[in-house]
Amino acid sequence: MRDWKFNSADFNSYPTYSGNDLGVTWSKEQTQIRVWAPTAIQIELLIYRQGSGGSAIRIDQFEKAENGTWIIRINGNLDGYFYTIRVNDGIWLNETPGPEARAVGINGNRGLVFDPAATNPEGWETDQRIESVNASDSIIYELHVRDFSISPSSGMKNKGKFLAFTETGTRSPEGLKTGIDHLVELGITHVHLLPVYDFATVDEQSPDKSYNWGYDPQNFNAPEGSYSTNPNTISRILELKMLVQSLHRAGICVVLDVVYNHTYYTRRSPFNQTVPGYYYRQKPNGTFSNASGCGNEIATERTMVRKYILDSLTYWATEFHVDGFRFDLMGIYDLETMNLIRTRMDAISPSILLYGEGWAADKSPLDEKWRAVKKNVSHLFRIAVFNDDFRDGIKGNSFNGHSRGFVSGQTIQEENIKFGIAGACFHPQIVYGYVERSKSPWASEPWQCINYDSCHDNHTLYDKLKLCCPDITEEKLIRMVMMSGALVLTSQGIPFIFAGNEMARTKQGDSNSYKSPDSINKIDWTRKSVYPQIFSYYQSLISLRKEHPAFRLKSAYQIRNHLVFSSDYQPGVASYTLINHANGDDWQTILLVFNGNPNEITFKLNEQVPWRIVARDAVINPESTEFVSGPEIKVSGISMLMLVED
Repeated sequence: MRDWKFNSADFNSYPTYSGNDLGVTWSKEQTQIRVWAPTAIQIELLIYRQGSGGSAIRIDQFEKAENGTWIIRINGNLDGYFYTIRVNDGIWLNETPGPEARAVGINGNRGLVFDPAATNPEGWETDQRIESVNASDSIIYELHVRDFSISPSSGMKNKGKFLAFTETGTRSPEGLKTGIDHLVELGITHVHLLPVYDFATVDEQSPDKSYNWGYDPQNFNAPEGSYSTNPNTISRILELKMLVQSLHRAGICVVLDVVYNHTYYTRRSPFNQTVPGYYYRQKPNGTFSNASGCGNEIATERTMVRKYILDSLTYWATEFHVDGFRFDLMGIYDLETMNLIRTRMDAISPSILLYGEGWAADKSPLDEKWRAVKKNVSHLFRIAVFNDDFRDGIKGNSFNGHSRGFVSGQTIQEENIKFGIAGACFHPQIVYGYVERSKSPWASEPWQCINYDSCHDNHTLYDKLKLCCPDITEEKLIRMVMMSGALVLTSQGIPFIFAGNEMARTKQGDSNSYKSPDSINKIDWTRKSVYPQIFSYYQSLISLRKEHPAFRLKSAYQIRNHLVFSSDYQPGVASYTLINHANGDDWQTILLVFNGNPNEITFKLNEQVPWRIVARDAVINPESTEFVSGPEIKVSGISMLMLVED
């Protein structure tokens, strides 16, 4: 029995390897496998004909090689064979595919040897990453692969699969666009996919019997099998590439949600079964620390852990042509590793988008000053974090279902809203002492701020608002959802939309649906016909943001010089102007008034300006010819008013 306690100082003495050939290197003539295992005294390779069950048909011994690595070369074509490695570092550890496995069999327990060229769909050589210059031009849409298509109302054939993203012409029972056509119609620029690497808790042999968001990593470099049509083959790689290719053809970028901060298994993980203890941080008593809240946390600051993450991201970015990465619990990662990731991605494409959660779930033995938490964002190079200050200011505290926010009538949220409007950058007109979470700005530039009102975590926006306002009318609830979208999509920084918000998505009040059934998690496409005004409003907001660069200022300097908050305070009201053709906008001045009160207010105007009404109540019309006459204007309860001076 192994004593799973470690002295982390010992890990510094391990030799490190800088080569790029860890894992499987295949050719028709020979397959090579190199493993970094500096504490091993013996390593076996076991070869199987199938992805599960049966006995090994061949067992071979690795040879010790340089810098803590072991290597084996098997002559002949092993394409289609499965394998495991087994390490002896004084005792025999369990069989695993090894940390670097890029293809695995059913449920990820064995690696698969494969010809990489066979995983490329037709036309893959012409597929290209969608290049962009300014990160604030992005409009991110967070989506779970299974949720997208699993509903009977989706009109898609490949329900719950990668291939659903390749289907065009799909319609809801009411005849409205669904699937990829819906994404194009809505106008978003990036689809952020919840984890698509191989995760542990969905049985790939019976994927319809269980569900998970995917934050339970098993094999970081292999796609999840339950999303493929044949998880025991290279289909999981081929079909994920087809998803990327299809979205690229539609003009949409692909962001992958990556979860290198922890593993689902701790002692049984491929990391611990190869180099025990090394990949994880430890408490002073030598046991595993747990800043992830999932039983362990990855030691990103250690040389070979850092190399693993960099190599893995490089593989996903180059082999799958992805356009960005979202880092789960980025507050566990050390700052140096995150900045090295930015440098590595820049060598592939500077337009690759990087962002993550600027917090951890629990305490870490690595001092917070070295970690990528929100207050250290100024030390990150072109990496953004989520603005939970704005999120909770808009709708109320995410962890208290009954708390209210700005759109639900809480009139002490104005500074939280201004904080988000300015993209978490310093602005002299914000009173930071009244911002609920952050008492100072944390973004140096607007592209370091991801603005959102909801995501896969906690209640959906619609459910949260319904819970905190149980006596609200449906008409006012719709207005709240619409104004939430208006705040997110007109503010500085990078806007982020949870899939289905544009049709008042519900999870039936489930606040933590990570393993709830499809009946809870599915996107119900019939709601697009029930809430057409919400969809139309979101669509118009996205179009407006794309057409007018004033909503996409490139720097904090521009924000301070072009964004002026109103000096006339009214409880429950946030208002400001974008002045002097901000960021080269055609409109000389843009006035926005957000009324979070349930009742109508009167807003004073500068009579010297010929104000044209662009947005009022549920209507957005940039070509409107309606002008305001008089020194004031009425602003409906729970609504955005937008006036412009051409």
